[in-house]
Amino acid sequence: MEKEKPGKFVEAKESTEPSTKQIKNTNEPHAHNGLAIGLSVAAIILGSGGLIFGWLGYEKSSTPITFLDSGIDGNSANFTEGSIADIAEKVSKSVVSIVTSVKATNVFGQSYDSAAAGTGIIATGDGYIITNKHVIDGASSISVVLDDGTTYEDVELAATDPLNDIAFLKIKGVSDLAAATLGDSKTLTVGQQVIAIGNALGQYQNTVTAGIISGLGRSVMAADSTGRNAETLSDMIQTDAAINSGNSGGPLVNAAGQVIGVNTATSTTAENMGFAIPISSVKGMLKQLIETGEASRAYLGVYSLEITPEVAKAYNLPVTTGAYLYSQSSYSSVINNSPASKAGLKDKDIITAINGIKVGAAGSLSSLIGEYKAGDTVQLTVVREGKEIAINVTLEGYKE
Repeated sequence: MEKEKPGKFVEAKESTEPSTKQIKNTNEPHAHNGLAIGLSVAAIILGSGGLIFGWLGYEKSSTPITFLDSGIDGNSANFTEGSIADIAEKVSKSVVSIVTSVKATNVFGQSYDSAAAGTGIIATGDGYIITNKHVIDGASSISVVLDDGTTYEDVELAATDPLNDIAFLKIKGVSDLAAATLGDSKTLTVGQQVIAIGNALGQYQNTVTAGIISGLGRSVMAADSTGRNAETLSDMIQTDAAINSGNSGGPLVNAAGQVIGVNTATSTTAENMGFAIPISSVKGMLKQLIETGEASRAYLGVYSLEITPEVAKAYNLPVTTGAYLYSQSSYSSVINNSPASKAGLKDKDIITAINGIKVGAAGSLSSLIGEYKAGDTVQLTVVREGKEIAINVTLEGYKE
């Protein structure tokens, strides 16, 4: 499907009090809806022996959009002797610890305040922070701690992505924070060297681990340690760089020092399996925040199947990658009155590219749409009844 349904996100969080370590559910339930963008048919289905992965307007920004990207694709770079330390030192200035206060209830039914910690990435010099939605869900207060120990209490939730585990915070009244350089997750390759930085266990600020990209386009189920409150995450970057509880929301960084992912989940049953959200899927909302101080997730409005060689064979499709507009229910795969419907997309169309970027090879349909803002017009390359056509679609903001 092309849209992920919003749901509950849970992380095993460490208390900031050293004497207590608890599993904390800091999430409020979200209403599910009938739309969905980018869930792969190849998603891992959990059984008794299945894999479960643990979760790890506002002020208008004055930062120009060009500050978001370096303009250089650093995904072909490799670490050299000493470069990991140099890059880690530089990027760590853009990595923050996020401390939240949440309401909890003890076994006697008494309510009390409990602290939990996660990680975030400074996106702009004037205070926009990228993190995971599950890091701040249910928080009654949010504090941000910089690499040098400077603490900001005046932090607001600026926006959340209803279709992904991403949230944006805003520190008010700042102008000179060290913003990270965001890279391009569309050109990642398996085997590429990366480092992960985060607030490990909620206690060890800006811990650095190194590894490689182990896989791309992964679909996994994330849940708490009991296996409950599970949610599907799609198009994830898999890495063997150690990602620990508390690292959620921190950066996955390439050898050029560019952020290419947001660390989100880790395996509870296998070693060296961590997962990050591709950074390109975050950029659309961030750009809109910078321009207007508000943001809504851009959406297309279709149900789709991620095409693999197996799916192509099963449905007798003429291509082996892309997004097949197909609904397994009696409803159309094209949502009524959606941007896709208005542009003339039809059942059984195959979307193979967005603005020339190949769907599947560079990311899922959902991730590639996430790089654009509501209101942007994109050109879709579509295979319809064996013929390739171009269709322009003006994206709209997602509505519940």
